[in-house]
Amino acid sequence: MRLLVLGGTRFVGRALVAEALVRGWDVTALHRGVTGNLPPGVRTLHADRGDPAVLAAALGPGEWDAVADTWSGAPAVATLAARALSGRAGRYGYVSSGSVYTWGQHVDEGSPLVDGDPDAVDGEYAALKRGAELGVLQSFPAALLARAGLVLGPHEDIGRLPWWLRRTARGGRIVAPGRPGRPLQFVDVRDLAAWMLSGLGSGLTGPVDVASRPGHATTGELLGACVRVTGSDADLVWIPEAELEAAGAQPWTHLPCWVPEAGEFSGFFAVDTARAAATGLVCRPVAETVADTWDWMRREGVPPQRADRDVHGLPAKIEEELLSRR
Repeated sequence: MRLLVLGGTRFVGRALVAEALVRGWDVTALHRGVTGNLPPGVRTLHADRGDPAVLAAALGPGEWDAVADTWSGAPAVATLAARALSGRAGRYGYVSSGSVYTWGQHVDEGSPLVDGDPDAVDGEYAALKRGAELGVLQSFPAALLARAGLVLGPHEDIGRLPWWLRRTARGGRIVAPGRPGRPLQFVDVRDLAAWMLSGLGSGLTGPVDVASRPGHATTGELLGACVRVTGSDADLVWIPEAELEAAGAQPWTHLPCWVPEAGEFSGFFAVDTARAAATGLVCRPVAETVADTWDWMRREGVPPQRADRDVHGLPAKIEEELLSRR
């Protein structure tokens, strides 16, 4: 397979490149040349994807069996790339997000979607992702849309699991949100990459919610694994959700990977991912994801905070307030 990865140096794109090389594919990656390095054996193209002339020059006369796009910014950029590759790629995959579904109504791939503009240059994250999907579909109506859930694993540049690992490594008493048995739903970035490449190779099309089954792991298993791999003396102090809310602890950002079980987040980690499983998604144990992420952090360090993502982590003042009651 001749694969073109649009991106390729960060998190999901990096995992796609690595998996394609393992499979013996002929890999080309197009990126700006600003972040990260590509492994040996990858053909590199440099371009600012937002400039049509520069993009066209970088692509040249190339043709590919499949394209994988990891773009998470302005839909206009994803739309431009798909248009430039129309007629030159056999299959097209876009790494989208479960955020494209109308808030509170996501059950499976048939759930209502937010509005999106394929030519938009800014906007809210959900609308950006949906707009990019629409832009890709204009040129590739049979595109594979990987609507990923919570993505964790080595080389994460969002800061969720790395924050928990750093905090756990410091040791001491740690605010653990809700209850240990709270079900989680996520996908390891390497499992996402393997599933997507297999899908592109087999001709899979349409939207797929790419995440583990509900309850594949729990909050307790995730945080317990962080304690074990860091070897710290961390003591997980489980704080009820009502107390977290009263103290101003924000779900998802202050306490990454966690949202309340009731209220507006009800059903957040209960999406029906049967289609992902039926089309080949295999999710590794959460302990493996945590251990491999910690190994990577110790070996290479954590990349700088992405400017387009919130800073994660519980403010010290809120942590102290919550722990003082226990």
